[in-house]
Amino acid sequence: MLGFMLNQKEVQEIENMLKREMEELLLDLSDPRIDEVVKRAMEEKYQVIYGISKRIVSPKDRIKYMLHKKSRNSQ
Repeated sequence: MLGFMLNQKEVQEIENMLKREMEELLLDLSDPRIDEVVKRAMEEKYQVIYGISKRIVSPKDRIKYMLHKKSRNSQ
């Protein structure tokens, strides 16, 4: 367990970084050219990043970043 204090500007910057990373991963996960083994690793990374974001990002903003496995697998 690691704890640290951040000011509001730092929290906002971390929130923006997490959102950008999740957006990139969601875009890559929808790319049919990427191998399924790589996508599984990307999904694991996404879950870690999403877990971090749950501690910082508001629930309202977080919901649009939920990973929907069924919709991706059906493509």
